Amino acid sequence: MLTNNETFVTEFIFLGFSNQPRIQVILFMVFLACYLLTVFGNLIIISVVRADLRLHTPMYFFLLNLSILDIFYVSTNVPQMLTNLVTRKKTITFWGCAIQMYFSLSFGMVECFLLGAMAYDRYVAICQPLQYTVTMNWKLCFQLAAFCWGNSLMSSLIINIFIIQLPFCGPNVLNHYFCEVPAVLSLACTDTFLPEMVVFVFSIIIVFIPFLLIIVSYTFIFLAVLRIRTAQGRSKAFSTCASHLTVVAIFYGTAIFMYMRPRSKSSRDRDKVIALFYTVLMPMLNPLIYSLRNKDVKGALRRSLIAT
Repeated sequence: MLTNNETFVTEFIFLGFSNQPRIQVILFMVFLACYLLTVFGNLIIISVVRADLRLHTPMYFFLLNLSILDIFYVSTNVPQMLTNLVTRKKTITFWGCAIQMYFSLSFGMVECFLLGAMAYDRYVAICQPLQYTVTMNWKLCFQLAAFCWGNSLMSSLIINIFIIQLPFCGPNVLNHYFCEVPAVLSLACTDTFLPEMVVFVFSIIIVFIPFLLIIVSYTFIFLAVLRIRTAQGRSKAFSTCASHLTVVAIFYGTAIFMYMRPRSKSSRDRDKVIALFYTVLMPMLNPLIYSLRNKDVKGALRRSLIAT
């Protein structure tokens, strides 16, 4: 919808994935199942970590933050997508889009930082085991968590200020299922070089600095594991990192591909599919990855089931 005087976009229309009713019903059921599994799975992780004193360690403190984040993250985008699949009017107001874009970007940034903090925790645990309790004290853990959340919320605010100041005078059709930064930028009716550069610079800071920390941490971890003489010791050390590495590979692979490559009109349909990985699938897979491949979490789950 456009106002008569200023021809200013007051709402956006989502194209989504399909306009065929049968396919929309199938997609609704699939994404609803993913959403419920995500919320349920992460609530289990949160409950288990809080209830079991054996999991009151820095590693599971960050996992607790990740589970809380995943619930927020998936709740930012999926309910809107589900609503659009069952209604004819697939719209969102301009300010509703700005709010969704802000929180979606914020939570994605938080995950980048949390994965970096978790990698540093594993580095200290494996490479400096005698100093672990001193280095990874609770004060540092809370400071790292506060930095992850605070810095991401502030960085996203700066990016969104640059974007919402752009003139949007039509068209107002978003070739996406939620208000993601690249999709919204493509609708601005002016040169977007400056906001695109802001997004690019923040992408380097937010994505590559934690990613570099992860690479450096795991390089030292790999060298330390190679010095372990027994195969059992090496296997135990690698098992503590396997879940985290799996999440890092999927999340960073899709995020880097989305935000760190040139834009093209032909790639927008593909972008929607790629975005599903880090907005829908990753929040759902995180509790499965960390519970199925983590002996401590599985043990805590068994003890909680026995207790009930």
